[in-house]
Amino acid sequence: MTKIKICGLTNLRDARLASELGADAVGFVFAESPRKVSPEVVQKMIESLPPFITKVGVFADERADIVKRIYHFCGLNVVQLHGNESEAYVSSLPLPLIRTYRVRDDTVLDRIRNDKPAYFLLETYDETSLGGTGKRFDWDIGARAARLGNVILAGGLRASNVREALETAGPYGVDVSSGVEGRPGKKDPAKLREFIQEVREWDSRTN
Repeated sequence: MTKIKICGLTNLRDARLASELGADAVGFVFAESPRKVSPEVVQKMIESLPPFITKVGVFADERADIVKRIYHFCGLNVVQLHGNESEAYVSSLPLPLIRTYRVRDDTVLDRIRNDKPAYFLLETYDETSLGGTGKRFDWDIGARAARLGNVILAGGLRASNVREALETAGPYGVDVSSGVEGRPGKKDPAKLREFIQEVREWDSRTN
């Protein structure tokens, strides 16, 4: 089954709905973003979520000690690094990690081969934003990345194109934020339901 992560959650209603509809993971952004939330808000949300859904904290070039503190304070399960963190920085975080690579062209594959991350997310490169732009990249690069490890596909996904992304790249998981929103930080229930349904129907057909 394809893993589904719903990211950029800012309120308990949306987080609960994502869980109820069958998402495997929910993401909370602690980096600068229209979807940024405070650790206090996230802690309260997580306390009200089911125990068997993965809670992911998204950080970008944050001090390692702050990441660790927020991780434990909120009760997160995974840290997603979305900035330009060095290998020394990554080694200093003894936490479950997802590495993010912003795709401009296929040279990103060399970086992945060099880093050898256990789990990694591919996001569309944008000069002005670290993510959540709703822009897609070449999913053929995603397919090549899938041969290197557990790739999570992000960037421009929505219900209308997620099957194409799955068929092209065959990723371990998919990550969506703006593609299921009514406005930044506020999920649209119909879009969220349709996205998850499209992925699960594709899973049923291929498995």
